[in-house]
Amino acid sequence: MQIMTPRGPALVEVDAVAGPRFMLVLTHGAGGGVESADLLAVRDAVNGIGGVVVRVVQPFRLAGARAPGSAAAQDEAWTALVRDLRRWYPGLTLVQGGRSNGARVACRTALAVGAEAVVALAFPVHPPGRPERSRAGELRGAGVDVLAVSGDRDPFGVPEEADTARLVVLPGENHDLDKKPARVGETVADWLGRRLG
Repeated sequence: MQIMTPRGPALVEVDAVAGPRFMLVLTHGAGGGVESADLLAVRDAVNGIGGVVVRVVQPFRLAGARAPGSAAAQDEAWTALVRDLRRWYPGLTLVQGGRSNGARVACRTALAVGAEAVVALAFPVHPPGRPERSRAGELRGAGVDVLAVSGDRDPFGVPEEADTARLVVLPGENHDLDKKPARVGETVADWLGRRLG
């Protein structure tokens, strides 16, 4: 289903559960889609603990753009979209997240949309080979608890423990988190289950 945002339409896929406890809104990275192995594993695991999962194809991706554009444009579209989604499930606790660039969007907009927590998969701490261009401030500035899940071989870097409420570094994983995606899903579901009671 498409939802119109100030930056064009976004595509949403809802994986509902009976009697949901919370809603998790997830999005992709700059070059991928919502069918990545880690996002699907998170969907399955979170559905298993009573969370409705909404996977979002952002407007830039739906329009066929190769790059996400400015942070301000992405955040404007995301904030409008999530506000619409909250009307679908009034009263449910909101958690948002994504992989890579999507994790950055989730961190930057968490307070604006009233998210309770953020799930940051493969958060790109810096461009490959450019550790001096750190984006860790986006993790620290989320204003809510952040779970960061990264692979120990990620060329985009691994967050510091001090930058998040919980950091899980998976051995043998790279930026795609696709070696054992079920571990990613289990990690997210375990943290959310404890965090949200």
